[in-house]
Amino acid sequence: MSIPPPADRHARAEQVLGTAGVAYRPVGSAEAVAANSAWWDADADAYHATHGEFLGEADFVWCPEGLREADARLLGDVTGADVLEVGCGSAPCARWLTAQGARTVALDLSAGMLRHARDGNARTGLHPALLRAGAERLPVRGDSFDIACSAFGAVPFVASVDAVFAEVARVLRPGGRWVFAVTHPLRWIFPDDPGPNGLTATQPYFDRTPYVEVGEDGTATYVEYHRTVGDFVRALAGTGFRLIDLVEPEWPAGHTRTWGQWSPLRGKLFPGTAIFRAVLDP
Repeated sequence: MSIPPPADRHARAEQVLGTAGVAYRPVGSAEAVAANSAWWDADADAYHATHGEFLGEADFVWCPEGLREADARLLGDVTGADVLEVGCGSAPCARWLTAQGARTVALDLSAGMLRHARDGNARTGLHPALLRAGAERLPVRGDSFDIACSAFGAVPFVASVDAVFAEVARVLRPGGRWVFAVTHPLRWIFPDDPGPNGLTATQPYFDRTPYVEVGEDGTATYVEYHRTVGDFVRALAGTGFRLIDLVEPEWPAGHTRTWGQWSPLRGKLFPGTAIFRAVLDP
């Protein structure tokens, strides 16, 4: 049975794509790619109008909690490193990496997001290489990068996280680092609501059925996948990575920004973001 989509979804994208409801159902890779490419193209302008100032033009903000790479240094020293950003959006992280002396390649599925990335490059004079591509098939040579990273890009939106991790492992050099941020898997059990209604568990944690927004004919207009913490750990181990840390940023004192389901109310009670740090074993 379909239910109305959350009220805080970006209305313009829903209007353009004809979103009419929400379903939980299996979604394969081709359908997810088509839906999410169209979604982020339609939502790119509204997304940047809403979040652009918070993210900055050449800054690396890992999550809505506001954790910055300049402070956390989860990637280690990037000076002189070859870095791949997977799911770069408008590429503020990639520009920050470039400013730190990294040789940076940034890719995204969405042409709309990459349009903002090109504009940001022009405004800042920082020019990471930009590619349009999905994360399940990376269009770069093997053993080309020292570091791969993703701040809420690509990983939640792909049908096969194993395929993504295998591709990242292919393009990293031995000993390379893979660091990615996703919505904390615990959040799956709660409604996507920053207020009191978002404090009551309603969805089984172990139900991996994707969240799908659909049009009147049932065609997907947006797809997001759920994996448990264990799913991520097993996928990393199965593709040659060794997990070295799992960072769960706490809600900072004085941070009042609400971003979608992220809010001070929820942030003081349970984590909203999980950042996995892994190394590709030689």
